[in-house]
Amino acid sequence: MTTAAAGGADAVPPADKHPSGQSSVPAPRKPTDASAGGPGRSRRSVTGTRRVIAALFLAPALVLLGALVVYPIVYSVYRSFFDQAGTGFAGLDNYKALFTDDTIRTAVKNNAIWVVFAPTVSTVLGLIFAVLTERIRWGTAFKLIVFMPMAISMLAAGIIFRLVYDAAPERGVANAVWVGVHDTFAESAGYPKAHPLPVHPLKADADGSFVTKAPVRAGQPVQLPLVGVAPAKMPTDAKPAKAAAAGAGKITGTAWLDFTRGGGGRPNVIDAKELGLKGIEVEAVKDGKVVASATAAADGTFALPASADGAELRLPASNFKEPYNGVEWLGPTLVTPGIIGSYVWMWAGFAMVLIAAGLAGLPRELLEAARVDGANEWQVFRRITVPMLAPVLAVVLVTLMINVLKIFDLVFIIAPGSSQDDANVLALQLYRSSFGTDADLGIGSAIAVLLLLLVLPVMYFNVRRIRKEGRR
Repeated sequence: MTTAAAGGADAVPPADKHPSGQSSVPAPRKPTDASAGGPGRSRRSVTGTRRVIAALFLAPALVLLGALVVYPIVYSVYRSFFDQAGTGFAGLDNYKALFTDDTIRTAVKNNAIWVVFAPTVSTVLGLIFAVLTERIRWGTAFKLIVFMPMAISMLAAGIIFRLVYDAAPERGVANAVWVGVHDTFAESAGYPKAHPLPVHPLKADADGSFVTKAPVRAGQPVQLPLVGVAPAKMPTDAKPAKAAAAGAGKITGTAWLDFTRGGGGRPNVIDAKELGLKGIEVEAVKDGKVVASATAAADGTFALPASADGAELRLPASNFKEPYNGVEWLGPTLVTPGIIGSYVWMWAGFAMVLIAAGLAGLPRELLEAARVDGANEWQVFRRITVPMLAPVLAVVLVTLMINVLKIFDLVFIIAPGSSQDDANVLALQLYRSSFGTDADLGIGSAIAVLLLLLVLPVMYFNVRRIRKEGRR
């Protein structure tokens, strides 16, 4: 069979031979300008869309991008080289002020603290929550509760934590818990504002205690009246004061609140409606040394041994010290950690959800193989789970770093005026410099440029990581 027959209808017919020996098959024609996208037709993009049409559709977005992003950035850089009035060229003076002004330096330092601790703590907590909730029955409900603060605005969260950190234990939850724990392990004073009247047989001592004006004798009951305690603040199990009976060879007495509600009481006399100072400590002092001590009963009575004969009775200052009121969470020292705590409360749920999504995509056979090989749960977590979650952890960490660089709302709302300078951050200082009573738009523009320069490396890392992930 010939080659032409084997090729069928699609076979190329043999070329006619030219007398010179060359083939007579005509060479293929070059495309015309119209078919090649020449002047006769508009060029097309890679996707097949005409470039003119694509440009028309992109134009509105490009105009908005230029008006809302590019122009403000360029103008801020330009404005940062001018003085407060905007008429005189200041050169680099505004940028020098960023590193010489104490207020701005505090803002830079606080921003560094924010960038280091807030994203790290939020990511670590999110990782712990995501791993632990895989093993519990109500993991979905727990995730919902932890993620719920993300639905709250920064304004609302700031108001909530301003109340949480209130210094008064009866209003601030943080101090209420702290005071409760403190009072569990440390005895609190019973009568912080109690004091004697001038007619009472007690006098004030230099250390805040109260001492009898004369030595006491065995067999003669001693009266230790005090005032200055609100009846509502008295112990609930305090009983009506009772005069102590004389004891042979002993010092007996009564410590009571010499105040009758509604009036009518007499000083230095135990009236029927007056209550004993339950739990108050009484010491017998001779030559500056405590020779005996006792604690008053619910009715205020107490008894000391014969060694107290001839001593002075003292009510030590520990009975009257001010009660422990907790920690000043919004003071100069703790205001920044306190605000970071509120940020972690909001964003740990965000980190947990992203990490949990990455955790769900891990190949379970690797984890089970490690357990079969004898690895414990900590080793599986540290050597397999965390390394395989590294891309997700990087996403969370970088996102939160960009977020905290522009933190403003929480600091502005939570920090009181007395400690706002101590909690200052760059975004808040930008607002204060640009819109405060003594606004300086040159300084404000310089701060905005500094913030942009701080964000750019983080964004570059993020873009590079995204491109690297896209090439996989």
